[in-house]
Amino acid sequence: MADEDGNDENEMDETGENGEPAQNGEPGQTGKGDTSDAGDFTPPVKAGGNDMIYTGTGAGAFRMIDQPIEDELRDSYLVYAMSVIVSRALPDVRDGLKPSQRRILVAMNDLNLTPGAKRVKCAKISGDTSGNYHPHGESVIYPTLVRMAQEWNMRRLLIDKQGNFGSIAGLPPAAMRYTEARLSPVAAAMLEDIKLDTVDYTPTYDEVRTEPTVLPSKFPNLLINGSGGIAVGMATSIPPHNPTEVCDAVIALVENPDLTVEDLFEIVPGPDFPTGGVICGRAGIRRGYKTGRSTILVRGKCEIEEKKGSRSRILIREIPYQQSRDGVVKKIAELVNGDRIKGISGIRDESDLKEPVRIVIELKRDADPEVVLNQLYQFSPLQSTISMIFLALVDGKPRELTLKEMLMEFIRHRVTVIRRRTQFLLARARRRKHTVEGLLLALANIDEIIKAIRESRTQPEAKQRLMGIQCPASMMERALGDIGFKQFQSERGVADSYPLTSVQTDEILRMRLSQLVGLEQEKLTDEHAALLAEIIDYLDILANQSRIYGIIKEDLEDMKRRFGDARRTRISMEELGNIDLEDLITEETMVVSISHQGYIKRTPSSVYNTQRRGGKGLKGAKSDDEDPIEHLFVASTHAYLLFLTTAGKVRWQKVYDLPQLARDAKGRAIVNLLNLEKDEKIAECLAVRDFDQEGYYVAMATRKGLVKKTPLEQYSRPKKGGIIALKLRDDDELVDAAVVGPGDEVILVTAGGMAIRFRESDSRPMGRNTSGVKGIGLVGDDEVVGMVVADPNATLLTVCENGYGKRTPFGPNALGEDEEASEEETSSSARYRTQKRGGKGLRDIRTSERNGKVIGIARVNNDDEIFMMTSKGKIQRIEASDISVIGRNTQGVRIMNVDDGDSVIAVVRVPAEEESEETEQIVTAPSTPTTQSVGSDEEANNEIDSDVEIDDADGNADADDASDDE
Repeated sequence: MADEDGNDENEMDETGENGEPAQNGEPGQTGKGDTSDAGDFTPPVKAGGNDMIYTGTGAGAFRMIDQPIEDELRDSYLVYAMSVIVSRALPDVRDGLKPSQRRILVAMNDLNLTPGAKRVKCAKISGDTSGNYHPHGESVIYPTLVRMAQEWNMRRLLIDKQGNFGSIAGLPPAAMRYTEARLSPVAAAMLEDIKLDTVDYTPTYDEVRTEPTVLPSKFPNLLINGSGGIAVGMATSIPPHNPTEVCDAVIALVENPDLTVEDLFEIVPGPDFPTGGVICGRAGIRRGYKTGRSTILVRGKCEIEEKKGSRSRILIREIPYQQSRDGVVKKIAELVNGDRIKGISGIRDESDLKEPVRIVIELKRDADPEVVLNQLYQFSPLQSTISMIFLALVDGKPRELTLKEMLMEFIRHRVTVIRRRTQFLLARARRRKHTVEGLLLALANIDEIIKAIRESRTQPEAKQRLMGIQCPASMMERALGDIGFKQFQSERGVADSYPLTSVQTDEILRMRLSQLVGLEQEKLTDEHAALLAEIIDYLDILANQSRIYGIIKEDLEDMKRRFGDARRTRISMEELGNIDLEDLITEETMVVSISHQGYIKRTPSSVYNTQRRGGKGLKGAKSDDEDPIEHLFVASTHAYLLFLTTAGKVRWQKVYDLPQLARDAKGRAIVNLLNLEKDEKIAECLAVRDFDQEGYYVAMATRKGLVKKTPLEQYSRPKKGGIIALKLRDDDELVDAAVVGPGDEVILVTAGGMAIRFRESDSRPMGRNTSGVKGIGLVGDDEVVGMVVADPNATLLTVCENGYGKRTPFGPNALGEDEEASEEETSSSARYRTQKRGGKGLRDIRTSERNGKVIGIARVNNDDEIFMMTSKGKIQRIEASDISVIGRNTQGVRIMNVDDGDSVIAVVRVPAEEESEETEQIVTAPSTPTTQSVGSDEEANNEIDSDVEIDDADGNADADDASDDE
């Protein structure tokens, strides 16, 4: 070990022949240099063979211990940690107080600051506490005193305050030279009987006086006022409880110690915070009571008020425990200014003395108050998680306790206090009885007593003479009475006469002459009888545990009567985990678009105003020839999007998680939202709200005419990397998907204008990792462009790339014709009759040069609206009723004007029930002339081979029906 100069200490270790320090100077000197000046530095010398190193000379000498620093750090830190645990941070399970709190109350008791006394300055209290008991400074003591006087922190105050002690708003208290305090009635009840030897005392830090290690505390303070503290390696967090409920629980446990935690849970349903609030669910409370460790969710008390003009506001009347009012307001303002919460127009703090918490939150006209309230719960201190850690000192050691164990420890403490108090009172009563007996004997034999005193020259001589007087048993019996004499004989034994004791003679010598009057003799006789009764009662208490339990119950009934009140915190039966994000999102209809290069966005459907048929539409996206829009659909913000990819996988995303952008924005790269593999692209999207629908399937159709259905529930468990949805064959891709149920029929439509309708039951359910079976037989290079579920009450909208299209009734399902349908509606040219799966189908629309190829289909009703988008990003929104309903095998009509070089690439239905409730302005655009250069609407109704059904030999493709289940 080297010294500060880097020299090895062994070089200074010079000893004599016998191992003693060198004698050529003072001990520890090496003999080098001048040693005459005692103030010079003396290098340390190690005594031979010892770890002790001596340094210095004379009065300045001291010693050092040669010890590895890691050992010293470990040992010293352990001492510090135990000091923090036992003497600072954790409460005692018996009185629920930390040492600092207990010392403040004891110091105030020393100052006689009872509830009826005049209050004194807190500076005086802090000074006495610091000087007499707690040597940690007044700046540490005063905040502890202040907290015990704050009604928003303590369920029952221990300090009766006067002055500014802070506020629930978070304002600090005034300096201790301005504030005054005294003990509250609760604190007085906790200190009661402290001078009756009910608790142990220990010397204070300076050993000048002693202090109690615990208070007698007939008030169950730990559970009622709670406690919190961070020690070394452990922490405690005991929430406050209702005084009435806790007292009832202790009484019930005294009456029946076999009660379980579940039984006590019915009496104490949960914490009761001084600030009120709402506890969400009972599971966390039950777990905390049973194990001693849990968490609970606490919300402020809020009300939604409806105002005139479809406006609402939220009133906050209570805040969670240990949250400041100003802190809540400030955080909400930050959330509003940061656009985290968008439905709030203003915040006002209307709190006053009558109503300490009243925060008014004004909402915007279109804001959903339930959504805003859920956002406040999620992001602001209006909802907080409170720990339940029932850690306290039991017999001086930290221990986690259940609810029952905590109450049993309090009962055990009260039994000890009552027993010690009774023993103290018994001893005091016996001493007083002994003294009174001497006085009664003196009065009964007063002449001899006076004679002995008069014959004595000094007090010691008088005492000796009095002690030599023998009192006959008969005299004793007359003086004490029958009961008193029997008790006397039981204590002193049976004898003919009894001498006076030293204690009795001292009291006789101090007796005044006025006590010789007859009235005083009667008082002594009555006092002796009362003392006898007290002694008998005390002995009975000590002999019968039931008497002690009865006293505990009486004390608790008194505490409940004096300090009990109604519950402030409401306990909700609704169990809340983390708030579902959907509760924070307003449900509204969104238009979702995905471009060819994989850019996605969502836009509220309300931004697209309805136009007349034939309009040119509004700019819906910044797109170009190199990145046209491929997918366009409408979905609720709360719906799941199933992204089916070219790799045959499906991935999940909530609509509200998609980027919401302006109508003409390009969008965000979808690869930033989904974990797509290399060269993997989105093939189709499907919006689903509920996966748990028995008998429902996800039906899929590929470009090569294959179809497959898989139970919907198989897609209900999202995975980060996605799951297999469809096994695609070479040169094939997914083109459409839909949810089908029992009795449904589907229609496939090809780019060449062919359509086939068949029952969903024709395709058996398959697993996810399969290819499917043939749905339609394709001719040449024809390919499937869409699939819909047939609806007898709806129409099939078919749209071609040049903006032409039509609506045609589906016609009834194969289960039966509509008896009320007209002959025209049931004719083969006016509907799509059901065929067998795998056939080539019927003619749907003529794909002439005017029309171009079919690009998409949709199932629509008269009150629906239609979105159409071109490859250059133009979107038109029209009413479905503006599109003529005509026969199946027809030309169609112009729906949208398409510029040269542009083409329609997508069509989507906007269901009427998903429309915005607000009235939208209809933008009128120039209508397309009824007469077109390529033919009129009348020509569009000319049917071509209307009754020709195109099938293969047997109407099926049995050779291709084999599935590819893996």
